[in-house]
Parts: sequence; structure tokens; C-alpha cells
Amino acid sequence: MNSNVVITPVIMAGGTGSRLWPLSRELYPKQFLNVTGDMSMLQQTAARLSNLEHFAPILICNEEHRFIAAEQMRLGGFSHSGIILEPVGRNTAPAIALAALQAIKNSNGEDDPLLLVLAADHVIENESAFVDSIKKAQKAACDGKLVTFGIVPSSPETGYGYIKAGIKSGDSFSVSEFVEKPDLATAKRYLETNEYYWNSGMFIFKASRYLEELAKFEPDILDVCKQAIATPLQDAEFIRIDAAVFDNCPNESIDYAVMERTDSAMVVPMDAGWSDVGSFSALWDVSKKDNNQNVIKGDVITVDSTNNYIFSGNKLVSTVGIDNLVVIETKDAILVASKDKVQDVKSIVSKLHKAGRTEQKLHREVYRPWGKYDSIDCGARDQVKRITVKPGEKLSIQKHHHRSEHWVVVSGTARVLNGDRTIIVTENESTYIPLGTVHALENPGKIPLEMIEVQTGSYLGEDDIVRFEDRYGRS
Repeated sequence: MNSNVVITPVIMAGGTGSRLWPLSRELYPKQFLNVTGDMSMLQQTAARLSNLEHFAPILICNEEHRFIAAEQMRLGGFSHSGIILEPVGRNTAPAIALAALQAIKNSNGEDDPLLLVLAADHVIENESAFVDSIKKAQKAACDGKLVTFGIVPSSPETGYGYIKAGIKSGDSFSVSEFVEKPDLATAKRYLETNEYYWNSGMFIFKASRYLEELAKFEPDILDVCKQAIATPLQDAEFIRIDAAVFDNCPNESIDYAVMERTDSAMVVPMDAGWSDVGSFSALWDVSKKDNNQNVIKGDVITVDSTNNYIFSGNKLVSTVGIDNLVVIETKDAILVASKDKVQDVKSIVSKLHKAGRTEQKLHREVYRPWGKYDSIDCGARDQVKRITVKPGEKLSIQKHHHRSEHWVVVSGTARVLNGDRTIIVTENESTYIPLGTVHALENPGKIPLEMIEVQTGSYLGEDDIVRFEDRYGRS
């Protein structure tokens, strides 16, 4: 078989990254954060494909993340061949099935796409080694094997699953077994044998072969995915599947659904400085450190402090005499944790969720397809926001049942629909939107529109919006 066939990358950009809270939030998770460089993790994933011959990647993400994903790809200068929107999360086996079906559709039946499945939230330090492993895996994939990449372990890690390699064939090995996350003693034994690799969650295989094996072991998943994507709604660059159908899809990982059960599984070793950055300790491991082994991000002053990860988003953070801690400051939350206990940060997120608090879901600064807003202050019957609208963008035509709004333009120009009038509001001018009045905000200018919004009323929640028209397809 031809091992030089062009790859179709599939980038899975789902997940919430709860162990990186408060940097990562449900509606702005870690794959969209710049935690290890000048680009987000999604952008880094797209960028490292540049040394491979490939078609534009297919992205898979949560419905609520669609505008962030599209905007980050656009800002990074990366093309794509569609963003599949999952109305609900159903794990990796269905997500990859949707991508395989879409890739076959994109090829118009002329090719059997070779899928390179990647997660959008991994760090790869040695990109040439990454590319080399992919090229080594292509032959086995073209020969009909389902190939996963096993990370050469650098330590007895207990936070990863492992793959035991079997018989060698060319540059790949048969998979002897997949094993769950081990205890420390078992992980040390795995490391000594040189037969075990970390399970990376990255794969390469023909679309048809994955679907064949899925049909063999989990036919219900394939049937639901076929029905859900049979008549997708193409909304600009987004591919919307049938939510009611997909809601019935079994929730299974690709490992359990296919890889642990197929006799076609192969593993190719990869030694590329890989990390899934699943915690702040992992982030500390892959980040540049100062002479005291501190990772410093933002406005930070330390005295007699060692081995820490310290992040300042807005305020000056100062430390004295601390060791082995994680200190994270954002506009609305502060985390202080032992670096040895950061796997338990997700417990904080669970408590926030149970308490109905917004800090697990949103940052104080919230990104929207038209720009962003920052909730500066909030009282019992008032809220102040700083709103930024990108040039040429427009908020939905809407009204509120429980609040009125006062808008003050700080810079730029606003075109405002206020009831039956359309007015232009410029710098240092304002307008008042009475309760129940139909209104809309638009930036007709060439520079960002910056304005202050003061809300007053009996209820100030984001769900007090009745939309009449919205260019972004929101209801």
C-alpha cells in the first residue's frame, strides 16, 4: 500500500480541563489557553502539522465552544475543512466516528481518508520527533492497521494509562495489552521492562477501517453517528448534527470501544517531549523555570520561594518562603494548592458546580463571537460591564424583561437600535435603553468599540435575553 497518502488530521477540541481551574473554565477550557507559549494549545496543535503533507484538518468541539475554536483558527492563519459541533459530549469513539464519516463525505467517495487523530490540549516539545513517528506509522495504517502512538515514558507516571508492546513489525509493534493507570510500584516495574508506553490518545488509521471495527464491536455507536450526520445543517464553517439523535449515542472511549478489542491494533513509539498537561504539576514540568525552579507568569515577586508555579493574571502576586506550591490569580478567583495535590483541583470545580456558582463555568471576562465583556462590578440590583465589540460586528436584536441599560461609549463608534430609532453614539456620549425596549448594538467603524454598560433591575442574569434576530445563530 502507498504510505505516502495525504493525511486528514482530526483535532478533538472537547473537554473542560477542570484540573487547570481557575485558568480553565467550562466555557473556556485549557485547549484555548496560552499556557505554554504565545499560541493557544489548539493553535499549537494546528501549527505542528506544518511539516506533514496533509489536508485541512477537521475539528470536533462542543457547541458552546464553536466561536472560540473558529476564531483561534482564523487568528492563527490555519484553515480547516469543517468544525463538527457536538450538542452533547459522548466521549472519543463517537466523536472520531463523526469525523471519519465527514472525511469520507469530503473526499466525495474518491479516497479512503487516512485520519490522524490528535487532541487539541497536548504539548509536544520535539516536533521533528513527532513528525518522524507519524511517518513511521503511516505504512501500518495504510495496510489497514489501527495505530496508536505510545509515549516513551520518562518517569513512573501514575496519571497515565499504559500500552504494552508485543511483536515488532517494521517500525511498529502489535499491542499486547492496554492497562489502566497503575500504582507507583507497578509504574516503576513498567518503566524497568522497556515494554510499556504511556497511552497518548493519538491515532492514525484509515477512516473505513475504524468504521469497520466500530461496526463490529459497537454497532449502536456507528448507527447513531450515521443518522446524526446524515443530513447535517451547514452553518457557515460549522457542521451541526442532529442533536435529538446524537443524544441517544452510547458514551464510550475509542480505547474501550475499539482499540482494546480489535486484533488490528498497533503501537508506534514516540519520544517527543509529550505531555497532556493534565494538571498544574504537569504544566510546571514543561514550563521554563527560574534559578529557584519557580515558573513565573505575570506580575510576580518572590522571596526565598522555590519549586512553585505562580500565575498572576491581573494583580501583583508576592510570595515569601513557600515551596512546592501552585498559586493562581485570575480576575475572579485565587487558587493555592500543594503541587503534589493538584490532581484534586477538580474537586473544587465539583463543589462550585454543586453550589451553583458561575466561577466553574465562566471567567469574569467572557468572549463572544462579536467581541467580549468583562463584569467589572455586580450588586443586588446593578451590574457594570466593560464591553468590546470588534469592527463590523453586531450583537443580536433583543430585549430584556427585568433590566434597563445605560451605555457610555469610551472609544470608537456605536450604531444603536433603540426602540424605533437608530442612532450613532460616539466617544464620551451615551444612550439609555429602557426595560422592555427592543435594541441592538453594532460597531460600524474600523477600530474596536469600547463601552461601559450599567444594568439596573430586579434580575441581571444572562438568560434574561429575548432574541429576535442574531447573525451567529443563537436562540
